[in-house]
Amino acid sequence: MEWQIILLVMLGGLSLLLAAGLPVAFAFIAVNIAGAFFILGGESGLMQMARNATRSVANFQLAPIPLFILMGEILFQTRVAHRAIDAVERVVTRIPGRMSVVTVFGGTIFAALSGSTIANTAMLGSTMLPNMLKRGYHPTLAMGPIMASGAIAMLIPPSALAVLLGSLAGMSISKLLIAGIIPAMLLAALFTLMIVTMCTLRPQLAPIDNAPDLTLKERWRPFAIYVLPLSGIFFVVIGSLFAGLATPTESAALGCVAAVAAGYGYRSMSFVSLKKAVMETVKLSVMILFIIAASQTFSQILSFSGATSGLIGMINSYDLNSLQVLVGMILLLLLLGCFIDQVSMLMVTIPVFIPLADAVGINELVLGVIYLLTMEIGLLTPPFGLLLFVMRGVAPDSISMRQIYASILPFLSIKLLVLAAVVLWPVLGTWLPAQIGN
Repeated sequence: MEWQIILLVMLGGLSLLLAAGLPVAFAFIAVNIAGAFFILGGESGLMQMARNATRSVANFQLAPIPLFILMGEILFQTRVAHRAIDAVERVVTRIPGRMSVVTVFGGTIFAALSGSTIANTAMLGSTMLPNMLKRGYHPTLAMGPIMASGAIAMLIPPSALAVLLGSLAGMSISKLLIAGIIPAMLLAALFTLMIVTMCTLRPQLAPIDNAPDLTLKERWRPFAIYVLPLSGIFFVVIGSLFAGLATPTESAALGCVAAVAAGYGYRSMSFVSLKKAVMETVKLSVMILFIIAASQTFSQILSFSGATSGLIGMINSYDLNSLQVLVGMILLLLLLGCFIDQVSMLMVTIPVFIPLADAVGINELVLGVIYLLTMEIGLLTPPFGLLLFVMRGVAPDSISMRQIYASILPFLSIKLLVLAAVVLWPVLGTWLPAQIGN
């Protein structure tokens, strides 16, 4: 069978199953069973698929995924992160669009503690949105910053999807985690600049919203109590990676210990909150591990059939340079992000993109950061961006889906700008990881 037909059948069958509403993991398993039987050789192919599944999930490199998820869930379920947001609000004063700026600052801080875009957006939406709408903020400046800064958790460590990407693509997980820091900080800075500029040029978008009249001690004391100690968790995780003192798994475990210590330190830890954090961690981790198990056979089938090498050979025949190939990858990822979830994007493209990137000489860290940025954009892209529906769940009934779509568009333009900057100046993604252990 020609490799073109195999590639079309595999990807087409997967797309049909996903469009029919089958969960990602089961869609991949169904396609893999058919592919293993007909391409890898009947019963022996099915046995190979089982061995691949066992080998893929028995990989110690995957241990940071549940640990990072648990760390964020502990901080979320104990409501320690909510207190940090309230403390940030007291500090930010005398700036146009103050509450929107607080949202960006708070969302960035929690992103560095949770690694979960959904938890980040849900927390900001339930905490900040009612207050901003009540004060008369335009929906764009009320909902847009919540979704945009909530999605930053995709880039800032600890990001479970960055660990998944690194594991599947064979990239250095520690370097990939650190590679997203500078683009994430650039996003937060540009969000803030855009909010201040919009509110200065169009004051009707946000009311004059000065912070409560507090003494210096009243303003900064909550920040010192609830924000500075939590930043220690970030430095425990990233500092240990950056200094080369710990592996990603060890740094994730240290982060969990620090999160538990913070919960007890703030007297917020209880058996109920810990149990809920563990259960949510188990749910997410099992889903991710199922998908990882399915992806290994999918990649092997494409490679064994000659589809991967055939596609690379076809693209090489057009004599495209690395930049042209990279732009083509980005356009495909952005298109996929409009319709399918982020894990599916990884599963469908990694078996093809990684060998192709190696063939044309694309830096793996640059490709990794581009993956994370495009997946982040996909979370916010109409019509099926996941965070758009998270916002629908926390927004009042008076807010329409059309308003939610419109509110994210200015922030999507900033994310596309940063994506273009990483392509033009790859040092944005490669400089910081190069300093590890130096």
